[in-house]
Amino acid sequence: MSRLVSLKQLHYLITLYDHQHFGRAAAACFISQSTLSAAISSLEEILEAQLLERDHKTFLFTPLGEEIVRRSRLIIEQSNDLVDYARNQGSLMQGKLYLGIIPTIAPFILSDLQNLCQQLYPELTLFIREDTTDNVLNYLSEGKLDLVILALPYPTQEFQTHVLCKDYFKLVLPKTWSHRGFDKEISTLPENSIFLLEKEHCLTGHALQACQLKESKKINHFFVTSLHTLIQMVSHQPGITFLPNLAINSGILTGTDLVSLPLKTDHAYREIGVAWRTTSHKTQNYMLLTELIKQIVVAKCSDAS
Repeated sequence: MSRLVSLKQLHYLITLYDHQHFGRAAAACFISQSTLSAAISSLEEILEAQLLERDHKTFLFTPLGEEIVRRSRLIIEQSNDLVDYARNQGSLMQGKLYLGIIPTIAPFILSDLQNLCQQLYPELTLFIREDTTDNVLNYLSEGKLDLVILALPYPTQEFQTHVLCKDYFKLVLPKTWSHRGFDKEISTLPENSIFLLEKEHCLTGHALQACQLKESKKINHFFVTSLHTLIQMVSHQPGITFLPNLAINSGILTGTDLVSLPLKTDHAYREIGVAWRTTSHKTQNYMLLTELIKQIVVAKCSDAS
């Protein structure tokens, strides 16, 4: 009878791949480096395959090793699903759910979402991670998150996605500029007057595309990391920016001298959606949570808010 691979060995392999360093991976697994090395060697013996190319102080995952890591993540995920299913006796919306959400959405819906979940599904515990789109999708791919709330369009081919609503952009500018007609003709804006988030925030890409901002001279070279800092920059420079209804309707302009104006186009919007792995067995939970999220974002993205 052939020896079976253990989940612990697969976990060690995944951790080594994620850290790309034996010492850091061993520390993350709370074992010695020699124990980790022995476990990986034993795994290679069981599989009768080389997973790592080793040198004196370096190593490299073989193509087969990378594929084994990918499949191991699925096995670990299914194992965790099995444990969660058993502990909750197959009931829906119970146990733990790991939710990723991007920073241009998180501040405006999380409180409502957590309150609604607590009311309707008191046996469900949400663990939240706020991060950039690239990062939350990487964590989703690695099985570290169950569900992600993000802005679309964005490359998500490997995931199941659902669009919840359109979130239209508006022009935000000081009251003293509101009579200048910038909402009708953006090309009349002064140079360096458009302030945006740093480019790793997908809101910047969506705003540039949706609002057809092609003149680089109009865009200020100083980029900021949060929407609240962006508001301060626009208010004090002064300048203008483009914000989605979700942020505006949530009161981000309260206490400022800024106003929002609708843009003269039907295409200036992003889509708010959710994504999860197609291999997950928690689809029913995801659909139920998606309905709660949709209930919140549809109301907050509406022009009637």
